[in-house]
Amino acid sequence: MKKTLNLAFQISAVFIGTIVGAGLASGEEITLFFTRYGYKSFIGIFICMGIYILMGFNVIHISLKYNLSSYNQYVRLVSPGFLGQVIDIITCFFWISSASIILAGSGALLNQYFHISTWVGTIIMCSVSLFVLLRNTEGLIEINSIIVPCMILIVATIFILFLSLSKEIISVSYVKNIPASNNNWFISCLLYGGFNILSCSGVLVPLSKEVKNKKSLKAGILMGAIVLTLLSVMINFMLLLNVPNIYKYDIPLLYVANRFGIVIQVMLLAIMWFEMFSTQVSDIYSLSRTLESVTKISYKKCAVILMMVTIPVSRLGFANLIRYVYPAFGVISLIFIVQCIIFRFKERVYK
Repeated sequence: MKKTLNLAFQISAVFIGTIVGAGLASGEEITLFFTRYGYKSFIGIFICMGIYILMGFNVIHISLKYNLSSYNQYVRLVSPGFLGQVIDIITCFFWISSASIILAGSGALLNQYFHISTWVGTIIMCSVSLFVLLRNTEGLIEINSIIVPCMILIVATIFILFLSLSKEIISVSYVKNIPASNNNWFISCLLYGGFNILSCSGVLVPLSKEVKNKKSLKAGILMGAIVLTLLSVMINFMLLLNVPNIYKYDIPLLYVANRFGIVIQVMLLAIMWFEMFSTQVSDIYSLSRTLESVTKISYKKCAVILMMVTIPVSRLGFANLIRYVYPAFGVISLIFIVQCIIFRFKERVYK
C-alpha cells in the first residue's frame, strides 16, 4: 500500500510538473485563459480538472492495453491517416517551440533580475536539463518530486499572506462584480485543458509503459488534477482581486507578491525558473521518446541532439508563444480529444 501511494505521488508530481511550467507559476497563463473572464473563470478551472482526469485515464488505458511506448504510437493508433500525421507534426513543433522559449526565457529571467548574460542562463538550463534527461524516466520523476512540492508551498504561502491582508474586500458579491474583459470563457477553458493534456500525453504514454501499474497511474493523475485545480483557483483568485492592474505586467503573480517583501519575490522567481526547468525536461523527454520510436536512435542520443537544436532556435525568440501558438495548439488538441473519446467508445462497443 505504501509503495503504491509513493508511486502515485511521484506520478502526480510528474503530471503537475509537466503541465504547470513558468506560464502557470507566473500567473500569465491563468490571466490569459481564465482571469479575464471574471468569476466564471472558476467554472472553467473545474471543467479543466474534468478534462485532465477523463483524458488522463483514457491515455493510460490505451497505452497499457496496446503496449505503447511513445506519443507517436498513441497518435497513430487513435488517429490513423493524414490527420494523425498533422497532429503528430504540430505537437512536435509545439514541444520544440516550448523547449526553445524556455531556454530563451531562463536566460532572460536571470539577465533581468541578476544582470548576467542571457547565454549563462541558457547554458545552465541546458546542462542541468541534460544531466536529468540522461537519467531517463527516473530523472524525470526525481526532479518533479522535488520541484512540485516547493512550488505548491510557495504559491500557498503567497495565497495565505494575500488573504490575511485582504479580509475587508473578500466576498462573493465583490468577486461576482469584478468586470470581465471577454465572454468566451467556455471555449478558453477547453483550449487550455486540451493543449495541456495533449502535451502531457508525451510523458504519460512512456511513463505508463515503464510503471505498468494502472492503479498507481490513475491515482497519480487524480491527485495531480486536484492539486492543479487548487493551485489554479488560488492564483486566479489573487489575480481577480487585482484586476485591472495585473494586465500591465508580464509576470502578474509577481505584482501580487511585491507587497510581501523581497524574500517572497525571490522565492517566486526561483520557482518560476525551476518550473521552466521541469517543463524543459518534460518537453525534451517527450520528443526524445517519440524520435527514438520513429528513428530507432537511442533515447539518450535523441535527448542530446534535441537539446542542441533548441539552443540556436531559442535565439530567434518566441515572444508570442503563449498568446498565439498555445491557442492554435489547443484547437488541434480538442480535435484529438474528440478522436480519443470516439476511439474509446468504439473499443467498448466492438470489443
